[in-house]
Amino acid sequence: MTGQSADDRRAVAVAAAVGQGIVGAAHPVAGLLDVRGIREAAAALRSAFAEAGGHVEVLHAFAVKAAALVPVLRLLADEGLGCEVASPGELALARAAGVPPGRTVLDSPAKTGAELREALALGIAVNADSREELARLDALVRSAPTDSALGVRVNPQVGCGSIDALSTATETSKFGVALRDAGARDWLIRAYAERPWLTRMHAHVGSQGCPLELMAEGVRIAYELAEEINGVVGRQQIDTLDIGGGLPVNFTSDEVTPSFRDYARLLAATVPGLFDGRYGLVTEFGRSLLAKSGTVLARVEYTKSAGGRLIAVTHAGAQVATRTVFAPESWPLRVAVFDALGRPKTTEPVPQDIAGPCCFAGDLVAVNRPLPLLEAGDHVALLDTGAYYFSNHFAYNSLPRPGVYGYALAEGGSDDEAVRFAPVRMPQTLDELVAESGEACAAGLTALGKSSPSGD
Repeated sequence: MTGQSADDRRAVAVAAAVGQGIVGAAHPVAGLLDVRGIREAAAALRSAFAEAGGHVEVLHAFAVKAAALVPVLRLLADEGLGCEVASPGELALARAAGVPPGRTVLDSPAKTGAELREALALGIAVNADSREELARLDALVRSAPTDSALGVRVNPQVGCGSIDALSTATETSKFGVALRDAGARDWLIRAYAERPWLTRMHAHVGSQGCPLELMAEGVRIAYELAEEINGVVGRQQIDTLDIGGGLPVNFTSDEVTPSFRDYARLLAATVPGLFDGRYGLVTEFGRSLLAKSGTVLARVEYTKSAGGRLIAVTHAGAQVATRTVFAPESWPLRVAVFDALGRPKTTEPVPQDIAGPCCFAGDLVAVNRPLPLLEAGDHVALLDTGAYYFSNHFAYNSLPRPGVYGYALAEGGSDDEAVRFAPVRMPQTLDELVAESGEACAAGLTALGKSSPSGD
């Protein structure tokens, strides 16, 4: 598909999804992933860091939380990426995708002893999030040898971005060892000096809403601490810096800004020693790798008006766009409109609300948005939803999880017959939903409190 833009590919894929019945009466909402777009984003990440320091060894570990889908993890592994996991479930997904332990990093503020033992037995890298967790690692390392690379997560406390909930390096963040707290820096230096097996340092400043300058400043502080520790111990004990991810995404257009190249160049200017070959690097990008390649496509079931406002009731609401519905100021989404055959509608825009199927008044993905007039049977597409929107499902009203499909266009193709789809996650059936909701335990509660056979 040389020369065809992501927007062009998306338009062809929407028509094909409608024409091939991926979205229709039986399945009125589905997720679509542009495979070419994902591969291009992975290539852009690799090349950006290679240009900044071609002789530096870099592990790009995808943040599984952004798309907890085994086929996506396998696709990214095919592009040379590893996985950053934050739970036993995410680790299980990475293993199912075939990601090697040596290309997997475990981060979480609440790792259990069992999680740590499994990671150390497999040789998965671990970043201790607290003093207490480091003490737990002490005991485990003494009890059994491990090939795991081990480090400590530090909080550089550089401040907050525009979204408080996604800023992880504030004064009071729950993540990592707060570096500016009284005695913390001295404790960290002693902790490394007393543990030659601590060879990594981790710092992650934030996510959407955090400016690149704030992120780079956090990396600079962690780098300078690593330099200080290595100076104290008299050797290159810390050999790898995990700089996290968190590159923000532009949700206002198809333009990819900021880019991985923008960030890598800023890092090279702010922390030149990061790329001089003395340290290996780990990154943990998530949203910025996938957001632009995802679309939620939903059928319009009804249209109505209330108080003079037009409303299109669709099958995409809080159950798939949870953050957008509950925090619309922070997570606005672009909406594209297609007709019943999946063709773009180009009529004069009219202010409309785009409502979801959930039974509460605030289930709206767009309010008073100027869009071509929608009718029952048309389709709406929520753009830039490739990250988190397929892994943050909201189970209110027992709405089944929609199917997710990857797509690719044949070379030179421009119609829906040129589109090939591959299932990423099949639509959840009602039988599966009922089973998940305790069907096998149905009689359990009614048996409680009844008299025993003996009458006691």
